[in-house]
Amino acid sequence: MDIATIVLWFILLFNIFLAFAIVFLERKNATSAWAWLLVLTFIPLFGFFLYLIFGRKLSNKKLFIWDNKSRLGVQKAVEVQLELIKEGSFPIPENLKEYEDLLYLHLRNDDAIFTQDNEVEIFTDGKKKFDALIADMEQAKDHIHLIYYIVRNDNLGQRIADTLARKAREGVKVRFLYDDMGSRRLGKKYIRRLKDAGVEVESFFPPLIPKVNFKINHRNHRKLAIIDGKIGYIGGFNIGDEYLGASKKFGYWRDTHLRVFGESVRNMQARYILDWNQASRHDILYEDRYFKSEPKGDVGIQIVSSGPDSEWEQIKNGYIKMIMEAKKFVYIQTPYFIPDESLADAIRISVLSGVDVRVMIPNKPDHPFVYWATYSYVGELLEAGAKIYIYQQGFLHAKTIVVDGKIASVGTANIDVRSFRLNFEVNAFLYSEKIANQLLNEYHKDIENSTELTLSEYEKRSLWIRFKESVSRLISPIL
Repeated sequence: MDIATIVLWFILLFNIFLAFAIVFLERKNATSAWAWLLVLTFIPLFGFFLYLIFGRKLSNKKLFIWDNKSRLGVQKAVEVQLELIKEGSFPIPENLKEYEDLLYLHLRNDDAIFTQDNEVEIFTDGKKKFDALIADMEQAKDHIHLIYYIVRNDNLGQRIADTLARKAREGVKVRFLYDDMGSRRLGKKYIRRLKDAGVEVESFFPPLIPKVNFKINHRNHRKLAIIDGKIGYIGGFNIGDEYLGASKKFGYWRDTHLRVFGESVRNMQARYILDWNQASRHDILYEDRYFKSEPKGDVGIQIVSSGPDSEWEQIKNGYIKMIMEAKKFVYIQTPYFIPDESLADAIRISVLSGVDVRVMIPNKPDHPFVYWATYSYVGELLEAGAKIYIYQQGFLHAKTIVVDGKIASVGTANIDVRSFRLNFEVNAFLYSEKIANQLLNEYHKDIENSTELTLSEYEKRSLWIRFKESVSRLISPIL
């Protein structure tokens, strides 16, 4: 037997072993498993290296540990709220009583404590959002906590750095956490400048070997800012000039972000501390200074997190439950629309039940394969009777769902496999007719800057587009 034959047999046996591991040991989702088996079949040796980087599940070892979390009374509060819902005496406005089962889901699924005393401001423009954030940071007296997926060393990035450095020199405790992959072009000079000013800086899942990151597929996509434990920001905007509408490629950047006052900021702070303690050797311990939130309004909120460290897809489950609760309408905005079978079925059932389902997506791709996979899935919804809008004014990056003008979700999770199973995400689930209708008004404004994709137009697409859709959809479980 010559060497070439031996090598071929080795590759074949190795592929069989890896296929066995994918199917039987890692217990992957069936669609994802089939996609990886195809990769191993058609590119056997290179496919193995792709799998090492993109395909492996995270260890079952608990990633987020905070020994002092019990002092916040999280578990006790969850148990009390679950019991009140069971008894039918949960203190939620009468017009929102029908959503107690959604509250119950998030309490059971994610220990997401419900708070009813929040004030919320909605930002759909990046300049206004970052002007407000910087103004709030300028007023900080005790601490500033930031986590962003993407941070650019550009004009906005420098404004943020200037503010953080100045506040740190004034004696404010400043912590800055960024995702190592999302902010891979940030540069050491930027980080050094912050550290020299006294800012504590950490990156999430940095590579053990320079330029080789085996956790490249599991990224912290969360965007949170907490100032003095009283003000919290959550939503889709990253730190970069393109998010101010300065992108030559995308033009205006349409996103959604929330500024929150009230008890829900405690839950945002707890999420931040868990993420920080995973990334840093200098843990944040429990101190009252970090939890100074005060009742401020009447908006109900649950802060829900999800990630590959959990067997439960908490945010996706929340999306499905919201959609199945709808009686009149479901309005969705997302840059990527690649639902798994369970979510696709929920949306389709809702449409076929007579619910007015509308999905708005961007008119241009920032990831071509994802875009054409999205186009494929919205085509199926058109056949069921949904309305599809293509946003034309720039790039739509908002991740929002509004149901019946009563409940809504705003956060970082897209409607795709990456957000549901691979990335670490965080969303605010909102129980408020006032906020839901504000988001609804923004949606109607966006419709004016969109074109409706009809079924007849979709069916006229070229063979080339159909081919791109088919290929992109086939590989979408591993994108």
